Amino acid sequence: MTLDAKADGLKQRNFPTAQQEAVVAQPPSRYDGPGSAYQLAFTDQDFLLREELRPIRMQLELLKPELLMQELGIEATIVMFGSARIPAPDDARAALEAARKDGTELLVRRAEAALSMSHYYDEARRFAGLVTRRSAQLDKPVYVVTGGGPGIMEAGNRGADEVGGRSIGLNIVLPHEQAPNPYITPELCFQFHYFGLRKMHFLMRSVALVCFPGGFGTLDELFEALTLMQTGKSRKRPVLLFGRDFWSRLINFDLLVETGMISPGDVNLFRFVETAEEAWQVLDEEYGFEKGA
Repeated sequence: MTLDAKADGLKQRNFPTAQQEAVVAQPPSRYDGPGSAYQLAFTDQDFLLREELRPIRMQLELLKPELLMQELGIEATIVMFGSARIPAPDDARAALEAARKDGTELLVRRAEAALSMSHYYDEARRFAGLVTRRSAQLDKPVYVVTGGGPGIMEAGNRGADEVGGRSIGLNIVLPHEQAPNPYITPELCFQFHYFGLRKMHFLMRSVALVCFPGGFGTLDELFEALTLMQTGKSRKRPVLLFGRDFWSRLINFDLLVETGMISPGDVNLFRFVETAEEAWQVLDEEYGFEKGA
């Protein structure tokens, strides 16, 4: 026996892995029916889904994305928030044409509104491509992460995919069907049950947050991030709001300051941008991306 072979013996496992046990442990026929408790605990879905096992399930939702992203060397992300209801311009134009043929005034108005918002899809798509392409040569590439759904989320993953990059999708199980968009890198497409843990993963590796127009979900994600930075629970990092007109009409930030609801300096936690290039310039000024490329 060679010295190498002897040394290998020192590294051998003393016990089989859980994966090996899960394959081997086939129950005898008597205990293979409904109600049998014979199944290994970690392969028993009914057991894992018990109400009392919620803390374990929450831990698993924290660990699974964390461990897989660590293994893939993902350390820095740019989070893209925004509405699932903002369509691609081509889809918006087709929907408007169909609505006009239908002749229903309400459908036409909604289709016109969707078309007017669809330029944000293009900006999100261009921004994600810009981030992915420009950061590819950095020692630590920056990865786009979205909520994994349609609309602005799809645009973000699509922009990264179109320039040959990887991107992350953190999808959530909802009462209505919510399938991941087709542009997420498969090994980085995650599904969540708990909103809170999903939002933790949005922020854990993020170096910036970019927020496009959206509804309740987008506002929830944006304001939780701002609150964490405002209170010092999270480090400050760039928060970019695409579309000054939309955000200024939606939220009266001046009123919040005038009534003492926030401090005057709190409005410096974010800034408005209009284009993908402007957003990238802000991030480059903050981190010197172009110098490191």
